Amino acid sequence: MGMNAELTEIAGSQETGNHLVGAYPADSQPKGAQQAGLWTSLKYGFLRRCPRCGIGHMFVGYLAIAESCNACGLAFEPIRADDAPAYFTISIVGHIVVSGLLLMEAAFHPPSWLQAAIWLPATVLLSLGLLPFIKGAVMAAIHCSQHKRRAG
Repeated sequence: MGMNAELTEIAGSQETGNHLVGAYPADSQPKGAQQAGLWTSLKYGFLRRCPRCGIGHMFVGYLAIAESCNACGLAFEPIRADDAPAYFTISIVGHIVVSGLLLMEAAFHPPSWLQAAIWLPATVLLSLGLLPFIKGAVMAAIHCSQHKRRAG
């Protein structure tokens, strides 16, 4: 079975018109095949999947990026998120934790040790839990940006 036949078989459920979205390697995307839009790519990225086809896995570990999509061949190496996911994660977690801390203080007036015992572990768990998903979404946004720049 050839490369295109395998990719067509993998992505067969994503038919749009005459072409399969994401069923071709990065350099041989056929003319007229549709690139996933920004919101769809963000959803795929947040789910830690390929931002182009939504089928292949973007990560091989907790934060380790795969070389390329195992379904459509999109290379993930040029999509560099750098520190942006950490900044977004800290911003989101900070808003959640500070809001919770202030609301708890206003409503119940708990001792400081109890606040620390609740909100320090919550900060660590939320940060570690959200980071890989935010990294996937940031990489998807970067991919869409690069694709629009090359196309237009």
